[in-house]
Amino acid sequence: MVRFKHRYLLCEVVSDDPRCRLTLEDRVLGTLVRDTIARVHGTFGAAACSIGFAVRYLNAYTGIVLLRCRKEFYRLVWSALPFITYLENKGHRYPCFLNTLHVGGTIRTCQKFLIQYNRRQLLILLQNCTDEGEREAIQKSVTKSCLLEEESAGEELSDSGGEEAAEPME
Repeated sequence: MVRFKHRYLLCEVVSDDPRCRLTLEDRVLGTLVRDTIARVHGTFGAAACSIGFAVRYLNAYTGIVLLRCRKEFYRLVWSALPFITYLENKGHRYPCFLNTLHVGGTIRTCQKFLIQYNRRQLLILLQNCTDEGEREAIQKSVTKSCLLEEESAGEELSDSGGEEAAEPME
């Protein structure tokens, strides 16, 4: 049995219209990328990239997309992404483009890169604040979201610990 190697392209949907990202669906985005590959690279590119191509992750709020394709043909997918100039969904056409942030061999490396990328973006956002009120609001919202994540993780741990203690010993 042969294992097929893949590459993961971590992309960001950049658009002036915030409604563009909120209407994103993985099915629509996958079809759009496949059509663009066929338009740019012809039938060979469409056939080569259609075998292992999939949209593995899509976050409509942040506009982050993780595309999976075969290792041999990731350059075809990568080279077709700049030709995507709009997203069409539910009868609306939104101008946008895909910015490739990282190409990795595993989902885990893409996740690690995304964490570092988000930290850098947050630092840039904090440096570009005009007054102290904005900076405090951003820090408060980040701290609040981190505390919510820690509380939910703590509840999961305490729930699992309580279940183990409640089971009768045989």
